[in-house]
Amino acid sequence: MYTLEKVKRQIVREVNKALGTSTGLAQGKIVRASDLVSPPNHEFGDISLPCFEIGKKANKRPVEIVEWLVGNIAAEGMITGLQAAGPYVNFTINKVKLACGVLKEINDIKNKYGENKTGKKERVMIEYSNANTHKEYHVGHLRNICYGDAVYKILAANGYDAIPVSYINDFGIHVAKTLWAYEQFYRDKKLPANKGYFLGQVYARAVKEMEKEPLAKEKVVFMMKKIEARVGAEFKLWEKTREWSINQLTQVYKQLGVKFSHIFYESEFIKAGMKKAAELYGRGFLIKSQGAVIADLSDDNLGVLLFLRSDGTALYPVADVPLAIEKIKKYRLTKSIYVVDIRQSLYFKQLFKTLEKLGVRQELTHLAYEFVKLPAGMMSSRTGNVITYEDLREQVLARAKSETMKRHPEWSEQKINKVVGALANGALKFEMIKVSAKAIITFDINQALRFDGYTAAYLQYTYARINSILRKDDANLQINVLPSAAPNANGAHANTDANSQIANDANKTESRSVNYSNLVEVKEHGLVLQLAKYPDTVKKAGADYDPSEVAKYLFTLAQAFNDYYHQIPVLKAEKEIREARLDLIMAVSQVIKNGLSLLGIEVVREM
Repeated sequence: MYTLEKVKRQIVREVNKALGTSTGLAQGKIVRASDLVSPPNHEFGDISLPCFEIGKKANKRPVEIVEWLVGNIAAEGMITGLQAAGPYVNFTINKVKLACGVLKEINDIKNKYGENKTGKKERVMIEYSNANTHKEYHVGHLRNICYGDAVYKILAANGYDAIPVSYINDFGIHVAKTLWAYEQFYRDKKLPANKGYFLGQVYARAVKEMEKEPLAKEKVVFMMKKIEARVGAEFKLWEKTREWSINQLTQVYKQLGVKFSHIFYESEFIKAGMKKAAELYGRGFLIKSQGAVIADLSDDNLGVLLFLRSDGTALYPVADVPLAIEKIKKYRLTKSIYVVDIRQSLYFKQLFKTLEKLGVRQELTHLAYEFVKLPAGMMSSRTGNVITYEDLREQVLARAKSETMKRHPEWSEQKINKVVGALANGALKFEMIKVSAKAIITFDINQALRFDGYTAAYLQYTYARINSILRKDDANLQINVLPSAAPNANGAHANTDANSQIANDANKTESRSVNYSNLVEVKEHGLVLQLAKYPDTVKKAGADYDPSEVAKYLFTLAQAFNDYYHQIPVLKAEKEIREARLDLIMAVSQVIKNGLSLLGIEVVREM
């Protein structure tokens, strides 16, 4: 149990004991730790208890409850004071005990600080990066993979047996459109090195050309049927071009440092899905409507779910139904989570209701997220009006390299590339997850790489700054930094701590006694309290599937540190005070590293 949780439990225990003797409410069931909040200003106290709900339950005014609590709870243990503030009771925590507890926790468990066992090892599968072969991998897909991967990492930190998987749509009508255009316009032409990227351009052209060609739709449907039948030249072309797209996706995952336990493909489930659809049609579960085969969900206010088009070709549910059943059965899941954009919200309600009617009882959750916008408006893979992942990454790498070379003209090319890879990945990922999934994002490259805003670069710079301070210390302290695999500018992973003589000793700290009673500054207590809140932040981010909680927390922590360092001397302080302050800022760097790791972002020791 973390220190702040112990403090909250003491407060809850004392509050419930006092209320049980005065309100007639059942003792021990009135207030919970989740009822405690942070005051808007640290001058009011460290933890607050709002008494509105307690007053309602006890049929008393909140102020009466507050006055009773202040007069009947002793300031002892971790509690050093209580203060009435209207309908709130503000508690002050023992600063030295808090610092001792929190800094020892961080120093002892390092990378695992913030983790908990809330999930009780429940098996949860999270499916994300549901890209399409034969289409562009654009900035909208980037949001999906960054959001999904962060949620996966946060769930794992919360004690779930989290299983990251991807589902690739390699068999839809879009494939036939792309292959039709390829045959029409590119069959005998020399192809570029990145053939997966090239296929995205072919798809965009296919959509435009089909509007001009009267027979194009019939040709595309014919091609789709041949692919589904797995026969002929069309199927061989599908196999060849599918490999191009998969190679592209593999490279994207490598560059972003994303790994999946398994990747499912729509083509693996079409055959079983068609058989299942025929069975469900025979049972009357599916019916025909205007030539199409549907599930009628109108009684559930969900309209109809199309399984087969009137031309007999398959739609998403044909593969999604057997896939969902296979995942749950094979992996013995408690919960299955789908990360798909908000436009598919109705579809997933329909799919989940269909699965429920088919006997699936496991919890199914759709994590919807909003669009990523271009400066000029919305993107569309049909028109080609997109920012592709490759184009965006190249722009961010170029900008990051330019800035790094300006700051460090003396650095080698290799060293620059190591830092640039981490900065670029940080910018791409952080911009996708620093706000709620419900918020629309307009990606602004000029803002994403700023060192003085709500950016990954600011957090990475703060981490590097702390490490610079620790390196300058003449007390022979070893820096608590772990190696991290950061992609360089070419996408290859490299150890950002490789040139450090202390990298292999990252888990070691010199045995010494630090007197935390020397941390007497108000800003120091504020930093300790902020560090103490990190485990609660991880827990809340997991409960809400919201990585932005971690991002916001880290930004607040970095701001608090930079404000502290500007005003409070560290290296120039007297020896005992300096050692306590070095321990404090070392803990800040560890928590920044831990939090960024949950967001899939690497740290760098120099910037």
